[in-house]
Amino acid sequence: MSANARLTTAVHALCWLELARRRGWAKLSSEQIAASLAGHPVLVRSTLGPLRTAGLVASGRGRGAGWALARPAAEITVTDVWRAIGSEPAFALHPHQPNLDCPVGYGIRPVLADLYAEATEAMLRTLADHTIASLLDTLLTRHPLP
Repeated sequence: MSANARLTTAVHALCWLELARRRGWAKLSSEQIAASLAGHPVLVRSTLGPLRTAGLVASGRGRGAGWALARPAAEITVTDVWRAIGSEPAFALHPHQPNLDCPVGYGIRPVLADLYAEATEAMLRTLADHTIASLLDTLLTRHPLP
């Protein structure tokens, strides 16, 4: 799964965990989360595992165990999630060394590396402005289930 898809899957799962908490459910099973994602429980566990390591979610083991947010949703930013899943860089350079005898090939990598670093920082600042709670509130307001 691509880094962008992992982020989307993780944010979706966290929003569902927050909605469940608001509705009085202390935890959700991997199967319940997978149902919202229209995915497989193994996908849920592999997605939420790094979030557990980062302290964003907690889980138990065995029958009756489940997943829950480990911190208030208003304190979990999308940047926190992006960092927790160990995302690959948002932008990548050539998969191979360009022709260094070409004026463009010689200088393109350092120029793009600087641009991509700047763009990544701007993206992370934007993601930091949004929490799981704010995203859930937005989606419930703008796109309520009919």
